Amino acid sequence: MKEQNRVFISEDDCYLFGQGTHYDIYKKLGAHPSEEDGTRGMHFGVWAPNAAAVHVVGTFNGWNEDQYGMTKVNDGGIWELFIPGIGTGELYKYLITTPEGEKIYKADPFANSAELRPGTASVTADISGFRWTDGKWMKGRDDRNYFRDPIAIYECHIGSWMKHPDGGDGFYNYREFADRIVSYLKEMKFTHIELMGILEHPFDGSWGYQVTGYYAPTSRYGKPEDFMYLVNTLHRHNIGVILDWVPAHFCPDAHGLARFDGQCIFEDPDPRRGEHPDWGTKIFNLGKPEVKNFLIANVLYWLREFHVDGIRVDAVASMLYLDYGKKDGQWLPNIYGGNKNLEAIEFFKHMNSVVRGTYPGFITIAEESTAWPKVTGKVEEDGLGFSFKWNMGWMHDFCEYMKLDPVMRSGSHYSMTFAMSYNSAENYILPLSHDEVVHLKCSMVEKMPGYEVDKYANLRVGYTFMMGHAGKKLLFMGQEFAQEREWSEARELDWFLLQNKLNSGMQKYFAELLKIYRKYPCMYELDNDWSGFEWINADDKDRSIYSFIRKPEGEGKKLLFILNMTPVEYKDYRIGVPELKSYKLLLNSALEEFGGTVYTDVPARIKAVKGDCDYKPQYLEFNLPAYGALIFEY
Repeated sequence: MKEQNRVFISEDDCYLFGQGTHYDIYKKLGAHPSEEDGTRGMHFGVWAPNAAAVHVVGTFNGWNEDQYGMTKVNDGGIWELFIPGIGTGELYKYLITTPEGEKIYKADPFANSAELRPGTASVTADISGFRWTDGKWMKGRDDRNYFRDPIAIYECHIGSWMKHPDGGDGFYNYREFADRIVSYLKEMKFTHIELMGILEHPFDGSWGYQVTGYYAPTSRYGKPEDFMYLVNTLHRHNIGVILDWVPAHFCPDAHGLARFDGQCIFEDPDPRRGEHPDWGTKIFNLGKPEVKNFLIANVLYWLREFHVDGIRVDAVASMLYLDYGKKDGQWLPNIYGGNKNLEAIEFFKHMNSVVRGTYPGFITIAEESTAWPKVTGKVEEDGLGFSFKWNMGWMHDFCEYMKLDPVMRSGSHYSMTFAMSYNSAENYILPLSHDEVVHLKCSMVEKMPGYEVDKYANLRVGYTFMMGHAGKKLLFMGQEFAQEREWSEARELDWFLLQNKLNSGMQKYFAELLKIYRKYPCMYELDNDWSGFEWINADDKDRSIYSFIRKPEGEGKKLLFILNMTPVEYKDYRIGVPELKSYKLLLNSALEEFGGTVYTDVPARIKAVKGDCDYKPQYLEFNLPAYGALIFEY
């Protein structure tokens, strides 16, 4: 057994926590292996400012209510206790007695491990012993300029990505999942994985968006060291790890944070500020320093202790607006009478300043669905300080357009070009996330119009538009091979579809898109700069054809995209090009190997011919396939 140091909570710890600036507070609160007077055991610390008494109960004392009373450290409400002889793997809770004599059993807000649901206890753990071997990745992380790097994120829910028939839930544990997902991500050429539902949560159907254990990787898939193994394995294969992180609201279950010590210490006591009426959840009171500290330290915890590379912050809009999802009478204005949540604004600035200021290679991503300005702007320029923002406007316009019958697309032609008009406003990620393939919205391929082959052809063209468009990329699992059913957390993806030519073709095609995306710097170097993107023809609405160029910084290879959004083949199609050169065909979505059924011959190389077209002095001429996407290199 390795040497253990004594854990104790000092007056300085209490002061900094009360100021909201104790960024290592997770090392003091919670349960930690400790040693006192030569005896090893476990040190417990908890914040319960309104409690009359706090006891630690668990499997180590038969859940005796009176044996282990905690000592109040100071007036700030922190309690602590060292219990000798306790090791890891013990179940425990805090028994909190209110001034009125009410007794409340609570899980530890800072616990590093939790009991497998439906159990609700915390579990003693030691997260300090894992042997990391990802030093090369970690050393290089802070030196990267991720704005100018390729980022292609695979959004993934471990429990439903793939199951094995071993009875029970059929979950692959973190280690088994690591070995399977790494080979798949490398084969497909994704750069990052975004993991849903890692923070401990009681209900599978919440997908991890109603959290009870912010400091505990869910026990559904194993222990904390098993999750470390997963991150370590991904890093050793040059794959970044992003966590879904949920500071907008938390689970109201009795063992969680709600009314933690008999009063509302994590949430606002006024339901007009402390509750989401539509979601049935509690809202963090971000005006309280200790609550802000709890959340900011939590980001640093996942970064430092688990080597996570970024967070995707869920439901940012619901935090920024006091009236989000609320009717008149269900919300309170700010001190100026407006609907902006001033505490949330300050929180995001504080969080991003501390986290990104200390760890510049760490990525923070906002899921923000409104036109709030400067989400990715610098804090010193009154921005919120995020690295990236999901482009929800692009996602909505894209999905609505792609659902249209091709006859109707000409009338909505400019919905597909609109996102470029504001592209430089933020650092964007283009998301086709889990939210787009649930709740009767249909899977991506089932959104497409037409017969079966048309649906797949449509989706190949749509994915090409997404990959060519400015912005980093995110795709939810299963959509890379055109999962036909909506996603459900209760079952694995329909991998059997890969026996079908259309699905295996789609998977192969998306892998080719990712290969091109990662190979050519023009695809990612200048994502929010007009110098990296040029429309050839954004106005060909009558034929529903889009054409544009992606350009690198300085000299280098450029890519030309032509996208035909209709089932009409265009013989002798002409497109203006910027240079009198030979253009090499990189990808043709209509080929049979990708699931195409109507063969259209497009030469491997086409030489530009002098002549005016699309306001250019030269053009290419070829047969443009129906529902065809072509990419040329020059």
